[in-house]
Amino acid sequence: MGATRQETVRDALAAGAVAALASGAPSTAHALLTGGRPFEATLAAGTIVLRDEARSGRLLLAAIPVHLVLSLGWALVLAALLPRRLTVGFGALAGLGIAALDLGLIGRRLERIRALPQAPQVADHVAYGATVGAVLSIRRSRRR
Repeated sequence: MGATRQETVRDALAAGAVAALASGAPSTAHALLTGGRPFEATLAAGTIVLRDEARSGRLLLAAIPVHLVLSLGWALVLAALLPRRLTVGFGALAGLGIAALDLGLIGRRLERIRALPQAPQVADHVAYGATVGAVLSIRRSRRR
């Protein structure tokens, strides 16, 4: 028996919330290991809504809702599309696709996002997709 729409939405919101917190680990670790700024990716996300802002505090405040909306929105899409089997792997692949859209279409238009090292950003997206997949898999298995 498949999940109801309400269960799918709850699953997506839970998965998106967990993934929103966990998905920045690769780029943060990269920044710490290479002497970069751990919050640079977060500040860059703030430029999505505050394109001409340079003050870190304002960019950080802008980045929080942007990141949450994107994380929850993509989780809703993934909850509807990811299969019940191999969910983590397909989630990671979906993260690659999301990276192509986020970094390739949106990011290349924003200087601060374009300036970020790309490999850690792609890794963040893969981690996001895999985390969404893992949470969905756990929640779905509890209903069997």
